[in-house]
Amino acid sequence: MPEPGGERLQKFLANAGLGSRREIEQWIRDGRVRVNGRTARLGARASADDRIEIDGRPVGHKRLSGRERFVILYNKPEGEVVTRHDPEGRRTVFQRLPRPPQGRWISVGRLDVNSAGLLLLTNDGELANRLMHPRYQIDREYAVRVHGEVTEDMIRQLVTGVPLEDGTARFEDVVDSGGEGSNHWFHVVIMEGRKREVRRLWEAVGATVSRLKRVRYGPVILDSAVKAGQWRELDKNERKALLAAVGMRADRPWGTLVRPGQRLARNKVHGKPARVSPWRRRAPRDGDGD
Repeated sequence: MPEPGGERLQKFLANAGLGSRREIEQWIRDGRVRVNGRTARLGARASADDRIEIDGRPVGHKRLSGRERFVILYNKPEGEVVTRHDPEGRRTVFQRLPRPPQGRWISVGRLDVNSAGLLLLTNDGELANRLMHPRYQIDREYAVRVHGEVTEDMIRQLVTGVPLEDGTARFEDVVDSGGEGSNHWFHVVIMEGRKREVRRLWEAVGATVSRLKRVRYGPVILDSAVKAGQWRELDKNERKALLAAVGMRADRPWGTLVRPGQRLARNKVHGKPARVSPWRRRAPRDGDGD
């Protein structure tokens, strides 16, 4: 049985980069996780000394004992899906990313296939979970190109609240960024990550979104140096701000993918397919808040 002094199983596996904590909790409820030969239950604890299996496949000791934390920013182009395996054969964001030396990439929220922009990925499941959890009130900013006339009354509705099929939603802020006709842009800020929420809010007041790009997630901003389809690691200040935003301590070392002296070209896309883990195969879902 798991060691009494170990971590909660879902947190332990999330920290090992196997998925977000909420995902792993569902795996445990579904009976997919075994610890030392027994089906795990919510509340179980585990450590790197335990024998853990997911869907009958053992999780390696090296993965369970890894401690380095990696976080990267990826500029997602339109047309890519945020999933490891797409039944329709579309390109996935994971095909453009380097493999982390420890764990596996967990996307912090999602962007649907027609949306672009900033996507954070980390091998730290607990960090990913907190960044997505409503409790921590992490805001997201989007640049939106809108078709149709946008009036002051429409903007007032968008910031006070609009009824949607899954409850009332609103933007924290709406800023007119200029343009006219079919090339009118706005910047909007939202605190949630409901399915296609930004598009649905505009549609609810009679406007249509023709382009959607996430430009900020919490304290991390998409800079112009990162072109579509490219990634970069977060700098020291961004890492510190990200942990502070969700109340986490710097209790594990930060890993580095691009070592000093390496050419910047190594930090560009390589297009090789990512290995698909047997317990992560699933159809893609629609986006997070887009």
